[in-house]
Amino acid sequence: MEAGRLSFTNMTALAPMVRVGTLPMRLLALDYGADVVYCEELIDIKMAQCQRIVNDVLETVDFVAPDERVMFRTCEREKDRVIFQMGTADPERALKVARLVEKDVAAIDVNMGCPKEYSTKGGMGAALLSDPDKIEAILKKLVKGVSIPVTCKIRILPSLEETVNLVQRIEKTGVTAVAVHGRFKDERPRHPVHCDYIQAVAQAVSIPVIANGGSLDLVKNNSDIEKFRKVTGASSVMLARAAMWNPSVFSSQGTLPVEKVMKEYIKYAIRYDNHAFNTKYCLCQMLRDKVESPLGRQVQAAQTNAEISEAYGLQTFYQEIQEQLQAKKDALHSSNQPDRPIMDGDVMTMAVKFERRDYPPQITPKMFLLEWSRKEKLEQPQYETVQRSQDRAFQSTVTVANRKYRSSFWEKSKKFAEQASAIVCLRVLGVPEGRIGEEDSGLVCKRKREGKLKCSSEEGRSKKLHIDILQETETPKPTVGMNSDEQNTHKPLKQAEAVREAPFS
Repeated sequence: MEAGRLSFTNMTALAPMVRVGTLPMRLLALDYGADVVYCEELIDIKMAQCQRIVNDVLETVDFVAPDERVMFRTCEREKDRVIFQMGTADPERALKVARLVEKDVAAIDVNMGCPKEYSTKGGMGAALLSDPDKIEAILKKLVKGVSIPVTCKIRILPSLEETVNLVQRIEKTGVTAVAVHGRFKDERPRHPVHCDYIQAVAQAVSIPVIANGGSLDLVKNNSDIEKFRKVTGASSVMLARAAMWNPSVFSSQGTLPVEKVMKEYIKYAIRYDNHAFNTKYCLCQMLRDKVESPLGRQVQAAQTNAEISEAYGLQTFYQEIQEQLQAKKDALHSSNQPDRPIMDGDVMTMAVKFERRDYPPQITPKMFLLEWSRKEKLEQPQYETVQRSQDRAFQSTVTVANRKYRSSFWEKSKKFAEQASAIVCLRVLGVPEGRIGEEDSGLVCKRKREGKLKCSSEEGRSKKLHIDILQETETPKPTVGMNSDEQNTHKPLKQAEAVREAPFS
């Protein structure tokens, strides 16, 4: 191993688990003693569309999809310990994603063990086990194309011979290690793990083998981890359900009460603005048979991280973190000096983004700019919008009185881009833009502020004119940032769903 690269010998790892292996759980596992943590399986097609964005408020690196969802969030604390697991069936796309994240993670892992339909229907996960040529193509492409270790995670094949032969082929691709889930593709967690298969693989190859699948009967506490490693003959051990139920299983000091562990998990979820429904899902897994207790019902009913924190008596902590994050955001906004316009050719530009939450309902900068233009007896503002191909983001230029204005930022939609350009124009001109907290400028009448379709008769506005103005308002999709509690990209968990087994890769 090169200096600074991960060693996969004699280590314990948090296994990749869908909906569980997000940043709060990974950091908590590291706190309790895990040597390495895997993120949840992330599909290459979705990741290939993401932008890498440094989040200065949260002090994270976010990989953000075109619809503004954060697909993968990581931070400096785990940089040398987190393994990025992807679902892929295409060597070129796999390499594109690996290169996108390789500076922010310690290794790249390819999922070849997930039996769930969402993975296998695209030829990914356990579907790859029946196509060893494709396995070789993907792994060779990654090993040659990135500077960090490449690994993979498999399930065992119908026969011991087939399993050993496959892993020997995998070893020849140059991967650093291989994780073996000791169950067949059609077996589930209730089935016993086949330690003899893992042992045979470990004896047949020279690269480290990571044993997985022992959470049901073999690993119930920290001392059992070493027993599982010895009985399988593996170099290392990877834990899924045992860690999901109580990540303090990694602690050599002994397992802690799950109530204490859940509070520590919530603190990370608040600190890193984890999506509330993901937070709730993980807590329900830790509650297990107590999910129908008064506390469990309160967690299931919660819709925001604020409500979750209240259930655990962490309201003060939640409020303190929100105030800290807002202060950082304000400081960054001030230091970036967005009010200083810069000429770019014949266009006046500023670093401005349109944030829907900064404006009252039914009020937008475009509305204010239109009203101001009419008041000054100018032509209606003209918007010209372009879209770039790599991430489908938009940038708009508005022309008012033969002068052009544009934000230097790209936006997620045409409407948001137009709003951002309107903000630039209004700020350069020193005209109010309708932000919450601004004094009433009188540009937009009270009835318009309330979103009604008629203005007062004394203002002499026609109904048609006002409808045109109202059409410039919009309700955007949830935005990435400090208010992800407001997002609802996941359906609320039903009570029965909350305790189902998480789909593990």
